[in-house]
Amino acid sequence: MLMASLRNLLFRRVYTCSTTFYIPSLQLVRPTSALLPSLSTLGHFLPAPRISGQAKEWRCLSPLLASFSTSSEASTNEASASSYLSVRIRCRKDVADMLSDALLCFGASSASMDEPDDCDSTDEISINSIFTECQDVGACISNAAGSIGLKDMPSYVVTMGEHCDWIKKTQESFHPVKISEDLWIVPEWRTPPDAQATNIILNPGLAFGTGDHPTTKLCLVLLYSLIKGGEFFLDYGTGSGILGIAALKLGAALSVGVDVDPQAIRSALQNAALNNVGPQEMQLCLVDSMGNPLSAVGTTDGNVKGQSSHGIRLVAEKEKFDIVMANILLNPLMEMADHIVSYAKPGAVVGVSGILSEQLPQIEGRYMQFLEGMSVSEMDGWACLSGRKRITKYS
Repeated sequence: MLMASLRNLLFRRVYTCSTTFYIPSLQLVRPTSALLPSLSTLGHFLPAPRISGQAKEWRCLSPLLASFSTSSEASTNEASASSYLSVRIRCRKDVADMLSDALLCFGASSASMDEPDDCDSTDEISINSIFTECQDVGACISNAAGSIGLKDMPSYVVTMGEHCDWIKKTQESFHPVKISEDLWIVPEWRTPPDAQATNIILNPGLAFGTGDHPTTKLCLVLLYSLIKGGEFFLDYGTGSGILGIAALKLGAALSVGVDVDPQAIRSALQNAALNNVGPQEMQLCLVDSMGNPLSAVGTTDGNVKGQSSHGIRLVAEKEKFDIVMANILLNPLMEMADHIVSYAKPGAVVGVSGILSEQLPQIEGRYMQFLEGMSVSEMDGWACLSGRKRITKYS
């Protein structure tokens, strides 16, 4: 749940230039198809972001971005002293989205787009990326280009410079997000705009889900309309834990979150602690790519401390939950539809997001056999589908 989009301006101006290198286009021998599995497995439960002139939301691909917490002063100071590489990559517009995703998978800490001022062709666009100083930028771009089948490696410019208080600038870019009149998502270093509202305190940058991405907002709005009090809630692909924490603060009795990424589990635990949510209320479970439980944890200090048989048992049980949500990717939503829906009680609400509006026909066709009374909400080209699990004679 990388993880509200950082402003494009930040990536363009955060560095003090000292040296610039220009690398011309090169011919690749052949597409590096062997690298494609890496793209399909990284960020398995992470909604694929759409470019909108801002940086992409990501799962803390840079160690620096895991140091946003105000409680980690030593790591923050160390990160602020580091040097970084700012890379401007030119490519065709029709491949820019795929290339941007691939760059993140092969080591870029960020990827944002804008129209190049010095470009002769209207068919080209620039991708602005950040790399750590020790990374092999050329190899990353080559691998990324090859993985999506490009024969010609894009030209790019590398700018080297000392870090310009990245942590401070990044923290300044995160603001409280208003979901409804009385529901806010607030970074832990910000003061809640409305102290009387339901405020969910988060440490952005550790995992996907800060409330700023349209899919997260859509899920929160749906959740806000559903919670009446006492519900059992399952968040499939929990990321930062934002949905599970919101469910509890709105009145749910129990929240269970599952994810394939150990970092997401750690992030959700830390965010639970920031909201005084204990293990008796929120259980988190690490699962494999097929949804099989690997371990479950429950603690309030932000660290993974062993396993919880109770949490594993909850994830193993079917037809247990009053509300089930999955804000992940199109492919796992399609492949695991019956598995996701199986956690819901007959008549319970299932909501799925992480999909583009143009992908709705596929999702509707897949879930209509499981859900009735389906409805759709949309925001900025993204969609959330929800419905009630069908009650059959075998239920």
